Amino acid sequence: MPTSSPSSSPPPPPTPTPTPDSDPEPDPQPESESKPTSPTQTQIETSTTLHSLSFNQDHTCFAAATSTGFRIFNADPFREIFRRTFPGGVQHVQMLFRCNILALVGGHYPPNKVMIWDDHQCRCIGELSFRSSVIAVRLRRDRIVVILLQKVFVYNFADLKLLHQIETFSNPKGLCEVSCVSNSVVLVCPGLQKGQIRVEHYASKRTKFIVAHDSRIACIDLTRDGSLVATASSKGTLIRVFNTLDGSLLQEVRRGTDRAEIQSLAFSSNARWLAASSDRGTIHVFGLKLDSESPGNNRLHSPSEQPASPRSPMSSISFMKGVLPKYFSSEWSVAQFHLKEGAKYMVAFGHQESTVVVAGMDGSFYRCEFDPVSGGEMSQLEYHNFLKLEEEEPAEG
Repeated sequence: MPTSSPSSSPPPPPTPTPTPDSDPEPDPQPESESKPTSPTQTQIETSTTLHSLSFNQDHTCFAAATSTGFRIFNADPFREIFRRTFPGGVQHVQMLFRCNILALVGGHYPPNKVMIWDDHQCRCIGELSFRSSVIAVRLRRDRIVVILLQKVFVYNFADLKLLHQIETFSNPKGLCEVSCVSNSVVLVCPGLQKGQIRVEHYASKRTKFIVAHDSRIACIDLTRDGSLVATASSKGTLIRVFNTLDGSLLQEVRRGTDRAEIQSLAFSSNARWLAASSDRGTIHVFGLKLDSESPGNNRLHSPSEQPASPRSPMSSISFMKGVLPKYFSSEWSVAQFHLKEGAKYMVAFGHQESTVVVAGMDGSFYRCEFDPVSGGEMSQLEYHNFLKLEEEEPAEG
């Protein structure tokens, strides 16, 4: 079982009472008195359904919410760290770095509540209630962000006090990201119009609206310091990177020419690379030409100062981009990894340089490596089916 460390210790635990409501006049919700508040010790079912997957804030672990409870895995190197079982399972689980605090939604618990789970105490130490189902949760050491279909709520972690309420465009995927470094609180979510994103800079109390695409926003990712945001639309052909301070478009890369569903986006820790997964079954890695050493002042490098990295492939006739279709002059991915088409995959960067980790809703886990100079097809380093790790309980650590 993971324990807190000085660099990732949880905030002071929220108290279970009083339980705040997200709405001044919430609808009364029936309490499930028959449900226990702690997981049972019953044997894991022989058939497990995977409900959702999520990486933690620094991509070192991922959490799987299943029909039997939840499981926590170390990403690089791969190993199952621990699991908890609940009657009814869990629909969503969100980790807080590698510490003992997690957010649980659905399954064993009502779908309109966020339960704050302390794994040291093996019990819930707080909860947040809403009028409608919770779609997603994001955590910082000092904030809890709860995403509903058309609203985002921001709470103080220490006392569960509501700090901010945001109206959004219809958001069935629960798109929302929040920076994870301690000195910067930046949140990005859909705006109020199709194709628009909203950026909240809480330190400076500034709100920035960015028209990112003509079509509906389908995927979002944010750098850890909140200085850059990557977006993809429902067309799934182009991915755009913006400066969150002024909303300027810094770079545009192309996944492909055919429509696809972008399922996840991930910046590398140094913002030099951007990874994307889609329902086409291909993982793409793009090289970013950004000044990542100056947080909050990101800009395109000039050719003379471009860092040593592979150029994104471009057409040799790009000088005719004013005449030919736009895709001839687009920047394409420098590295790819091919998987089964149609499955849903979440992508992140491993802690070893030039490695990518992939977790699939089919229970697959891959770790692969790309050549940062020549690019091309990635090399598979590791494969596991984490849903089949049921023969023996993992050693807690």
